[in-house]
Formats: sequence, C-alpha cells, structure tokens
Amino acid sequence: MRLHKVYHRFSIFHSPKQPLTLSHFLSLKPPDRPPLHLIKPFSSSSPAAARARAMRLRNIAPEGSNGATRAASAAADCEDSSVGNGYRLPPPEIKDIVDAPPLPTISFSPHRDKILFLKRRSLPPLEELARPEEKLAGVRIDGRCNSRSRMSYYTGIGIYQLLNDGTLGPEKEVNGLPTGAKINFISWSNDGTHLAFSVRTDEDDGSSSKLRLWVAETKTGKARPLFQTQDIFLNAVFDNFVWLNNSTLLVCTIPLSRGDPPKKPLVPRGPKIQSNEQKDIIQARTHQDLLKDEYDELLFDYYASSQLVLVSLDGGIVKPVGPPAIYTSLDPSPDEKYIMICSMHRPYSFIVPCGRFPRKVDLWTADGNFIRDICDLPLAEDIPIAHNSVRRGKRSIQWRADKPSTLVWVETQDGGDAKIEVSPRDIVYTEPAEPHENDQPIILHKLNLRYGGISWCDDSLALVYESWYKTRRIRTWVISPGCEDATPRILFDRSSEDVYSDPGSPMLRRTPSGSYVIAKIKKEGDESTYVLLNGSGATPQGNVPFVDLFDINTGDKERIWESDKEKYYETVVALMSDQDEGDMPLNRLKVLTSKESKTENTQYYMLSWPEKKACQITDFPHPYPQLSSLKKEMIRYERKDGVQLTATLYLPPNYDPARDGPLPCLMWSYPGEFKSKNAASQVRGSPNEFAGIGSTSPLLWLARRFAILSGPTIPIIGEGTEEANDSYVEQLVASAEAAVNEVIRRGVAHPNKIAIGGHSYGAFMTANLLAHAPHLFCCGIARSGAYNRTLTPFGFQNEDRTLWEAVNTYVEMSPFISANKIKKPILLIHGEEDNNSGTLTLQSDRFFNALKGHGALCRLVILPLESHGYSARESVMHVLWETDRWLQSYCVANANEEPLATEESSNKDTSGAETKVVGAAGGVTEQPDQETDLIHIICKSSLWYFSQLQ
Repeated sequence: MRLHKVYHRFSIFHSPKQPLTLSHFLSLKPPDRPPLHLIKPFSSSSPAAARARAMRLRNIAPEGSNGATRAASAAADCEDSSVGNGYRLPPPEIKDIVDAPPLPTISFSPHRDKILFLKRRSLPPLEELARPEEKLAGVRIDGRCNSRSRMSYYTGIGIYQLLNDGTLGPEKEVNGLPTGAKINFISWSNDGTHLAFSVRTDEDDGSSSKLRLWVAETKTGKARPLFQTQDIFLNAVFDNFVWLNNSTLLVCTIPLSRGDPPKKPLVPRGPKIQSNEQKDIIQARTHQDLLKDEYDELLFDYYASSQLVLVSLDGGIVKPVGPPAIYTSLDPSPDEKYIMICSMHRPYSFIVPCGRFPRKVDLWTADGNFIRDICDLPLAEDIPIAHNSVRRGKRSIQWRADKPSTLVWVETQDGGDAKIEVSPRDIVYTEPAEPHENDQPIILHKLNLRYGGISWCDDSLALVYESWYKTRRIRTWVISPGCEDATPRILFDRSSEDVYSDPGSPMLRRTPSGSYVIAKIKKEGDESTYVLLNGSGATPQGNVPFVDLFDINTGDKERIWESDKEKYYETVVALMSDQDEGDMPLNRLKVLTSKESKTENTQYYMLSWPEKKACQITDFPHPYPQLSSLKKEMIRYERKDGVQLTATLYLPPNYDPARDGPLPCLMWSYPGEFKSKNAASQVRGSPNEFAGIGSTSPLLWLARRFAILSGPTIPIIGEGTEEANDSYVEQLVASAEAAVNEVIRRGVAHPNKIAIGGHSYGAFMTANLLAHAPHLFCCGIARSGAYNRTLTPFGFQNEDRTLWEAVNTYVEMSPFISANKIKKPILLIHGEEDNNSGTLTLQSDRFFNALKGHGALCRLVILPLESHGYSARESVMHVLWETDRWLQSYCVANANEEPLATEESSNKDTSGAETKVVGAAGGVTEQPDQETDLIHIICKSSLWYFSQLQ
C-alpha cells in the first residue's frame, strides 16, 4: 500500500493499412504475395452468396444426423468472417457482458479520510493498441512513451471524503487535465494532501506521447504539470518517481542530452558469437525477448537510461542527482534522510533477462549527495534452475520499517544452489545507513530454509519467514531485533500446502513515516502482547475468513471476527484505525471489509468495534445483471485413488434439470502439483464468492446455456521422493475422469457434449486429455499453451529437472509426441507476440502442423500482436467468437450417441488405430483441401509462405 501506485498493462494490436481482396491475394506468387494479415475481410453480401460460400466451405462442419443441421447453420452464420482475416463478434449475449462498463478501482488516502475512484474504460480498440515496441532484455518498451509497452490507463480520478458515519461525500473530480488524458502511476503524498501521477495524450505528431508528471491537490481536485518547463519527461521503463517527503519528489527523467535512437547498421560489424570456453555450467529456462546483438544493447541503454532529478511541489527547483544510468528502484528511508538507489549496468547477457544483469545498490542523502556503495553484484547467468536457487551476494535489501534508517539484507551460504546441503542456508544481516568505520554488520538471524521476508514491529518483536519448495515446509520465527540475548523461537512450522492449518498473517498498521509494521493491540485490563491474524479460514466446507486476537507469547487466540458462512463471503482488507502511534485499543478497532455473495458483487464496508457495526461505503451496480440469478455450487467428488477433488459448478439462470435435462458442458481447469494426497484433497475457495467474469472467462457461456465446471482440481501428486510429473498423464486422466463422471451423475451435463479447455498450462492439460482420454470429451479449446517439452529443456512450470535428467517424463508429458492419438476436434489459439517463458508461439505452430499431418480436425488462430493474454477488443471478441463457433459446432451439435467409453476400453492403445478424421457428428469427414484449410486459419504471417498452394 505504500505510496499506492496503481497501473495496468495490456496487449497491443496493429491493424492492416492496405487490405487486399482474397482473390487478388491468391493470384500472387511468393515472394510477391504479402502476409495473410493484409487480406481484406469479405463484406456482407446476399443470402444466396452466403449459402454458396457455405457450400464451398462445407467441410469445416461435419455432416450427419441429430445436430448436423444445427452445425451447418452455425458454420453458415460465421462463415463470412471465417474466410480471410476478418475480426468477428460473438453472439450478443456474450458481447454485451464483455462490453459492460468496468467498475472503478478504489484507493484510500494515508489518513483514511478520502477515497479515490479510479475510472477505467472497457477493452482498448486496435487502433489505440497499434504501437510498435522494442523487445529488449526480457522487457517490452514503447519507444514513443519511453515506458513499458501495452499499459492500460485510467480516464479520470474522483475524490470522495469519507464522512464520520462511514458514508461518502460528493465526488470531487480531478480537473485541469488535457482532453483525452491517460493517467498512470497514481501516488499519494505522505500527508494525503497531494496526488502525483503521469499523464499522456498521444497526439498524432508524437509530441505528447511521452509521460509528463502531474500533481493534484486533494482538497480542490485542481491538477497541474509538476515541471514548469515542457521538455522534461518521465522515463517509466523501470521505476519512475517517488515521494521523498510531502513537498519533494525524486523523478526518473529522460536525459535532456539524449538524441535520436541508435540506428541499426545496414552491414553487420561481424558474426554473433557466444562462447563457453571456461566450461561453466549455465542453465536457463526458455526466456523470451532477450538481447540479440550489440545493436540491442545500445537500444536498451538508450531507452532504459534515466537522469534522476529532485523537484519540489512548486516545480521551480530541479536538481539533477548523479549521472544518467539505468535506475531500477528508488527507496527513501522511513526518516526521509536517505535514498537507496538500485541500478543495473554492463556487461549484459544474451541468455538471461535484465533481472540478472549486474546490479549496483548505492546510498544517497535525500538532498542528492552520494554516501557509499552498498553492493555491486556481478552478472548472474549461472543461477541453477532448481527451485529456491538464488543469486549470490546481498539480496532483498530493504529498510527496516520500524526504524528511521536501518538497512537489512540476506546472503546465501550455499552459493545460491538449492541442491547443496548446508546449515545455515541463509543469514540475515543488519546495519545502520552510515556505520562507523570498522563496524561489522550484525547477524540478525540464521535460517536453514530459504529466506522469505520479515514483518517488523519494534525492538521486541519481528516475524521472520523461511520456506523450502521441495518439502513445502514454511516456518515463522519470532525474534527480538533489539535484544542480542533473546533466543529466536518458532511460532509456526507447517506445510505450505496445508491450507486448513494456516493461522493467518499479521495485520499491519501504517506508521507516520508511511512504512507498515505489525499492529500491536491493547486489550483493556490485560498486559499481554496481542497481534491480529487475518486468515482465509480454509475448511472442508470452503473458506470462512477470520481475524484472531493472538497472544504472541502464549499462542492463545480469540476469534474476534468471522465471515458469514451461510450466504456471504467477507474478507478483512486493511486496518483503518491506524492514524495514531502506539498500541491500538481493541475497542477502537476499525477495519475495511469486502462483502459478496454468489449473486451480489463485491461492496466495501467500514466495520467498527466494539459494536462491530458495518457501514457500507460503496454501492457498485451488478456488472452483468443478465446473469445475476446464475446457480453456483462447490461440489466434491473422489478420484479412483481416493484423492478428494473439488470444483465449482455453474448453471445458467432459470435452469431446471427436470425440465431442461442435461446441458452441454465446458470444463475449464489448470493442473497443480502437490506433495501429499491430504493436501491435494483440501478445499480451496468459497461457495459464496461472487462469480467474477473476465473478458475471456469460460463463465461467459452461461449466457449460451452451458453448464460450466470451473477449476476442477487436477492435482499431480509426488509424495516423498517421488516426482509428481513421472505419473502426470495417469493422474491427469484420473482427475478428469472423476470430474466428468460427477457432472454426468448429477444429470447436468450430456455425456457426449462435454468440452475441455484451458489457458497456458491449462492448454497443455487440454491437449494431453484429448490425446490420452478421448472417451471423456467431444472437443477442446487450448489457448497460449506449450505442447513440446523438448523445447523447454531446462525446466518448465514446477519441474526443475532438465530434459537430460528426465527424458521419459519430458517426452511422455508432451502432447506433441502424442499428436497421432488426438482424434477429437481441437481449437488452438495463441498470441503472435507471446512473452511468457516457455509458451513460444512456435509451440502452437508446430503442434498444429503435427495434428494436421495426422489428419486431425483442428484449427489454429494466431492473434497478431497479442501477448500471453489477450487484451485488444477486436482480439478478445474474435477469441470469443472462435470459441463459441467451436462449441456450437462440435459440442452443442455433437450427434455422437454412443455411450461413454468404459474405463477398460479407454485404456486401450489408440496410436495408429485410426487414420481418418472422426467428425463431431460421429461420421467420417473428408479432410479439407489445402486452400480452404489455409483461409480458415489465421496464420502467423511471419512463419507462413504458402508455398504449398503452388
């Protein structure tokens, strides 16, 4: 919550400027033929022409009885945009939900007396997202803004006074902004009297595209540019600005001396060479957007380098601080006397992102004078891929939150390699900002697991966390930082997977300096030391959040608040009575809570002791009233090996199983790894949570009368020394089979109309289930997945063995290797500019070719300029259209009336058993001809040359 900077990011798309007709496109020969994304979509035409095109492209929908007519109709309805590259809209019942105005984001002032309503817009249009970006060192940069690319923004700021009775006063709009202002990085001053934020307007000439720093008075709402001169812009590639005190900011600016970007040489200066003649062991996961050559290094320096300046609120005094450099973080001390400044420098790397570049941490005074180096860490290319491996040297350097200016950091004792056994593994050190000569850092605590952070309170109390992924152990230590003789003791020692035993986290209060420390609570007539533990309250019936009054010395606890478990899901968000210093009296406690139900969206309340009276602060409208009466149930069922599984079952409004019968069903999930069956069987989530529906959520198909099985647990368990992924396929199939059997048993899902889908690792799951459990599903939707694990040889997801250490596991887990077994229709969707580690767009390209090479009924949709998630309105709507078309054609219209396969028949080897495509209607379809196949796929233009059409 400190400084409360708020911003969002989104993906960008570039729309074609010179569209072509399809006939002209096909008349050209490579290399004259342009990329497919320049084809002009077919315009609307007569019904006769539409029917003719439907006949010409009839093989995209299988023929057959009992649903074939509906499938053909669905194909005809969407055929107009299926040809070429036209973006399509989903049915109105889906489109209207996605286009609904988004609710604002809220932010409280430091003194809890004001609230900001940060106004947002719905999905950005393509024309707004069509901005070029530089992909450098693992980050993507918008050169015109000199910031991270694909940032979303706020369109306005409303300021509300929080009245004594808990209600809100009238809105005071931040005014004086330029027309079309796009607002980012909103930050409160420590006293709450001012807001600082960035503004850009994106003029056609590019003059205002860069970010300017603005300030606004919260009393009047009046806003103005902070700098009096018009040629100072923010550099927002890394950190951008920070309040040093109530009247001064430290700002990362674009150096005034910077010229034009470096130009790429027409003739290379030499070959690109990488060498490992020292025989170092350097393993790295499949990172994207890495530096490629010297030109990329120059570009990275150009865009990432900043000049730090100090500026007062009147904007009249601008003082440079230090030389231009790549500054990545600015952290003032609690007493506002010092600034800890982190930067990165050469030599760079071509195999790891910038987070592992050489890192320098310096200490400066608040008025801009250099004091000393804290550390200078070398390039870290060789961090092992095993979980809990870390960088050598000082890390997690921070200010002690309860002291004016004391530094704390941790250093590994195992060389950063989690596979090395050593005790202690990590040591926590502390020292003052300006230690005396010959003073040595003080050892604060030694840990045998990996350091996980500290919650500070005062000299008598701090909580230190450590954890170890391999065993899932997590420990909380109680230490007394101000007493050298005090013996640390373990407060909690548990499995991080055991959510039922989670005691909660200490609630923090804001100090006058703006830092956050553990809140100590005073109970009248009691001298014990109490803290508040805020927990999710996982139970076999679902989460019931709570707040416990916890005696830190005895371990005794008293539950002082608990969520309504019958109808509502409530959580405590933050302390609101922390304006004064010292211990907080229990009878004056005030907290911010959120409250929601299955059908009521989240509202915020102020809850006050001792009456525990709740005053409602917000009254947000229902975001999609057309689904306000949907049915939601958390269900439990059992896997054949005895593991208890859970899922959330959603049914459409007004659905009556006796009247309506079983529905088509979409199952959407994401596997997870566990070390024990008991932990995997625990219930997570609440049956009373509001059904939030995102822009690409599977819950959108409730509006199309689907049953949705959301998040069925797919645990992949490796107990003891067993590796979970060594039995990945068997456990995956068993979990899916249990889920399918349960929805069929309940009578809500038609046995032959159950589709499977997922995003990222869920897409990987989807492809594997269609390969190894074809008896369960009629079709699949896989978005932004990775399908060939040999392309991620140094680990993936939670697998930290290399390909060479676990060849069989990598091969058997890869649906690419089992492409010949996939006979059910599968829709692949991928962003052309996917930046997620491991999920290269190439994964979907190659998987589609493997499927097509075995005659599978498949479709590949590549979304130009979209990343791992999809954000442009045209892209999102087209994804929904593609998904709906797929579900209507191969799920709703599935006429296969054969009974669900038995377990015995499903275990038979199907490799090579069929060479023809099995249609969704149960018959055998002809394979599409090459031309139709091509124009029914939105291809990745950079990899497709269409030579097969000649």
